Parts: sequence; C-alpha cells; structure tokens
Amino acid sequence: MNRKELIDALATSTGSSKADADRNIAALIDIITANLKKGDNVALVGFGTFEVRKRAARNGRNPATGEAIKIKASKQPAFKAGATLKAAVNSGKK
Repeated sequence: MNRKELIDALATSTGSSKADADRNIAALIDIITANLKKGDNVALVGFGTFEVRKRAARNGRNPATGEAIKIKASKQPAFKAGATLKAAVNSGKK
C-alpha cells in the first residue's frame, strides 16, 4: 500500500474527504518525525513504537574498489511492532 492508497482507505474508513485524510496523515508523519528528531520515542499501545537507534562508527569496504573506509556513527529511525500487531499479522498463518 502506498501513500495514495492509504489516504483513500482512511477517507473511506472515516467518512472524511481525501483532503482531510491527506492532512491527517501528513500531520501524523510530521509529529512522529519531530519527536524522533528530539530523541523521543512515539509509542502507540498495541501497534508499536517508533524509536531512534544509535549505530556506532565502524570500518567498511567500498564494494567497487575494495578500499577500506570509515563509516561515521549515525542515528537510525526504527519501528518495533507491538504484541497486538504481531498477533494480528500472525493469526493468518497456517
């Protein structure tokens, strides 16, 4: 599902316009992004948690030349699924 399909589904599910659904999704993304930039987690009970994980500096290799390179430390956004979401996804397994 892409963003347009998500907007359509949200508008249909809530009975709102596609423009309202688009604004709501954009606002949700902005709020999550702003909190992650501050270093805060965003926890949606039953759904999951958006968090920032720190990656240490490390050595790597340039795949084209084989030359050793240094990769800087960085922060990575991550999502950890909640128990309810995991159960919903796994309930369809055979």
